[in-house]
Formats: sequence, structure tokens, C-alpha cells
Amino acid sequence: MSRIGKRAVAIPGGVTANIENGTLSVKGPKGTLSMGLAEDIEYKVEGDEISVLPANKSRRARDFWGMQRTLVSNLVQGVTEGFSKTLEITGVGYRAQAQGQKLKLQLGFSHDVDIDVPQGLDVKTPDQTTVIISGMDKQAVGQLAAEIRRWRKPEPYKGKGIKYQGEYVFRKEGKKK
Repeated sequence: MSRIGKRAVAIPGGVTANIENGTLSVKGPKGTLSMGLAEDIEYKVEGDEISVLPANKSRRARDFWGMQRTLVSNLVQGVTEGFSKTLEITGVGYRAQAQGQKLKLQLGFSHDVDIDVPQGLDVKTPDQTTVIISGMDKQAVGQLAAEIRRWRKPEPYKGKGIKYQGEYVFRKEGKKK
């Protein structure tokens, strides 16, 4: 029995949800998100909540139950509040600059790194060492943050690189004489 799956997803005021042709669409103040429905899961929109239940007693239905409920919850949260990730850049000469739908990074390479920001995401650089990625789709926000971080992962000796806000980088002691 899934503890997460048992709880229904509450639909706040100003948000509508409907199921058509195997797709769940959620519309809210920030826009519209939709996702394909799994075959072994039963979805019901009842009043101000969406319930997610296994359609049968198969192992696949039990495995997908909690995950599908979380995905539905992410849709509702995305159209109401949205998601954001903050990256911190550490290192001498390392900086970032948002230019419309592009992010320009200077990370110690002989060239600048230009990253195209996907449609529906917003990138801000309040200062040159902080990058804030925000959008409705949790997966897209996390994917862009991971792609940016991949250019310079934090290294354990000086801590230089790109890390998530709040991420702990295990520091190693340098070479001893």
C-alpha cells in the first residue's frame, strides 16, 4: 500500500483539472500543464481533489501508484506556484550573465559557454555568482540546472565550480609535505 498514493491531490481555487483521451490537463494562473496517464492507474477528478488509485492488483500498478500521484501533485503545484532551483558559482573569474533566452557562463575555459534556455523557463542572475532557474515544469527546471552544473562540478580541494544552493561539498585536505 503506497502511503503517498493514498492521499488525494487537493486542487486549489482558480485551478481546473480534466481528463480527456488519456491525458490529464491542469490549468491555473501560471498556465496549462498536461501529462499522459499510465494504463494501470485510475485517475478521478472529484470536486476539489484528484485521486490516484491502482486500476488492478498487478505489481506494475503498485509500483507506479505513488510516482503517478507525485507527478499529478507536481502539475498542480507547477500551475499555481511554479518551481525554482538556485545555483551558486564559486571560483576566481567564474561568472554568469543572463541575456534574454540565453545564459552566458565564464568558467575558466578559453571560450564562454552559451546555454539556450528552453521555452517556458526563466533564468535570472541577481549577481554574477548566482543563477536562479524558474518555471512551471519541475522536470525541465531540474534538467536545465543539471546541464548547467555539468559544465563545472564542484571539486573537493578548493570547492570551485557550480553547485546547488544548500549542497554540501565534501572538502579534502591537500597534499602534505
